[in-house]
Amino acid sequence: MSASLVRATVRAVSKRKLQPTRAALTLTPSAVHKIKQLLKDKPEHVGVKVGVRTRGCNGLSYTLEYTKTKGDSDEEVVQDGVRVFIEKKAQLTLLGTEMDYVEDKLSSEFVFNNPNIKGTCGCGESFNI
Repeated sequence: MSASLVRATVRAVSKRKLQPTRAALTLTPSAVHKIKQLLKDKPEHVGVKVGVRTRGCNGLSYTLEYTKTKGDSDEEVVQDGVRVFIEKKAQLTLLGTEMDYVEDKLSSEFVFNNPNIKGTCGCGESFNI
């Protein structure tokens, strides 16, 4: 059974030329560090899983959960010793996306900087492609 990880928001970023990479998703050093830190307390989990669900005022929202196994149709991204599994339904929405972890005095959250997004809601929790 998966457990919910932490809050995640999405940001639309300007269109940019995709960098040649094999990974659908890239992680910032801050995201890598935070995922390692979170998994340290969960030795039974092998990584985190990113999914997409229909919800919010703009249609779609990312989900982020601990995972113990790779699903048959999950795409696996391994970066700096961190394993991120992307559910099949979320794979196309994440192409070219950078996953970051941002912390300030009021909040801490994973942020998906996604060049494919056409619009987001005011709070940044939902988006459309």
